[in-house]
This record gives sequence, C-alpha cells and structure tokens, in this order.
Amino acid sequence: MDDLHIRITGHAGRITFARPKALNALSHPMALAMHQALLDWKDDPRVALVIIDAEGDRAFCAGGDIAAVYHAGRAGDHQLGRTFFRDEYRLNAAIADYPKPIVAFMQGFVMGGGVGVGGHASHRIVGDTTRIAMPESGIGLIPDVGGTWLLSRAPGRIGEYLALTGARMEAGDAIHAGFADIYLPEAQWPELIARLEETGDTALIRGKRPPEAPLAGRDLSAFGGRHLSDIIEALEKAREDEILATLRRNSPLSMAAGLVMVRAARGDTRMQQALSREYRFTARATAESDFLEGVRAQIIDKDRQPAWQAEPSAERVQALLAPLEEDELLWEDAQ
Repeated sequence: MDDLHIRITGHAGRITFARPKALNALSHPMALAMHQALLDWKDDPRVALVIIDAEGDRAFCAGGDIAAVYHAGRAGDHQLGRTFFRDEYRLNAAIADYPKPIVAFMQGFVMGGGVGVGGHASHRIVGDTTRIAMPESGIGLIPDVGGTWLLSRAPGRIGEYLALTGARMEAGDAIHAGFADIYLPEAQWPELIARLEETGDTALIRGKRPPEAPLAGRDLSAFGGRHLSDIIEALEKAREDEILATLRRNSPLSMAAGLVMVRAARGDTRMQQALSREYRFTARATAESDFLEGVRAQIIDKDRQPAWQAEPSAERVQALLAPLEEDELLWEDAQ
C-alpha cells in the first residue's frame, strides 16, 4: 500500500504513515491494513515490539480521511460512514489491548484519528513539533477514536476544556494531560528506532525532561459547569474572551454531547465502553447531526463558515447516544 509502509525490520514490526502531503490522514483501507498487520504479528516470534511512525515533518497523522464519508452522506449513503468508524474503532481497541509493546513516534499534528493510533500505544513519544488535539467539535462531531476515554482521565477539568475547545497541546501539556508519555527531541528518534529494531528492548526508551505544561497552571474551573450553558456563563463572568470565541465557532450540539460523553467515560472501566458510546453518535452523525455541514465548511469548501442547525438540547444528546440495538458496537469478535 502506497499510503502505508508495513514491514518487519529486525525485531520490530514497522508501520509508517506515508502520505505526508495529506498530513498522513488515516483512510479506511489504511485502518484495515494496520489492524491486519497487528493481528499477523501478535503471535509472530520475530516481532518483539511494534513501531508506528510517519513520513514528513508536518504530521504524524492529522486525522481521519473523511471526505468519502462526507460525499456518501450527502448522497444519502450513511452506511459507509458507519463502516469506516466501526473498523477504525476496532483498530484503536486493538492498539490499546495489544500484548506486545507498541511505540509511537508522534511529530507535528496528531489529531483525531492520529490520536486514535498513537494515543493508545504503550509507549507514546513526542517532540518539539508535536501538536496534539481532539478538534472534532469544530466539524460537528465528538471526540472519538477513544478520545473521550483519554479526556476523561486528564487532571481536573482539562478533559472538558480540550473536548469543547479542540485546543492544541505541545509536548509538555500532552504528557501532563495523559496523551503522551515520553519527551525526546526529534533529532534523536532515528537512533532510538534503529536500536529498538536491533534489540526489541523497550528498556532503551529513555526520555528527556519534558517542557513546561501551561495547562497545569490554568484555571479551568469554569469547565466544571453542569451544562454547556453553565460553562459559557462562567466564562463570560471570567471574561475569557478567547475561549468564548472558540466555543462560538464550534458546533453547539457537538460540545453538549462531548461534555456528556467525557463525563460518562469517567465511569468506564475499559476503553471499549467509551468507543461503543462514541460509535452511537458517529453511526448517526451523517444523518442526524451537524457533521456534514462541519466537514463542508472546514474541509470541503473551506469557507470556515459552518451554519450549525442541530439543537443542543439534553433530549437531542440523549437520542444520539441511545443504544443502536442490532448495530451496537460489540467487542466479542473485535480482535
């Protein structure tokens, strides 16, 4: 596959994103190929660990390649999106539960689908160019790919803040928020990768002292509000104009749902529970949310002027998160 290089080098299974001009966006065929490689290597004695990295300086993976989902949804085909999200989430779960170490080297943009790949690895390495975010509320979706699970485990109200704003984290914040583990200057990555290939030994992974984490010192108490309207009111009182400007650009329905989902995920005991909840929303997204309009404005036409229509009521959120009955994302056969 031209977009993805899969091979065994030394003691390492190697997966490299190879479409840097598209910021290594994750397509449906790429997700399927990655999952199959992990399945093939699970019991392969030649593979001691898996390394996931990416070509290019700009991005590890800037998100899912959702143009096909958009065009199908516009044409009335909502199954294509459901299939894409289902298979992507199964990849995310396979990474999180993998019995061998997975080492992710995440440079540049790591957003949405990129977080779903790198953010669930056992060893998550970031550098000076890393910018991690879950910006789905800006395209009318919700933090998915297990994002609500990660956000729910961030300290304090950082999870709510990141879910609603889609703010980008540099290396220090990413480690503080639980989206990464190790800071290492990117110039040192090739040498470490070569040694991991040679030895298959993750004990060789030693990071440097991470940069400061500005999020650690921010007052995000406003994001403890029970409802989205309470959070906005608290931010208005605190005169947080920059944050308010961001929230006013994002989908109200997506923010309301994301808030509920991050908090619900705090009660989950495994990431699959969060993924199943996320799938309830995304399976309905092309037909019943602002998703198509958000993708049109941000990715297709790029006019950055979405006309949000969906009502962000509690009843609407509850309907989008209701069980899918026979279409529910189950895990008995997911691996």
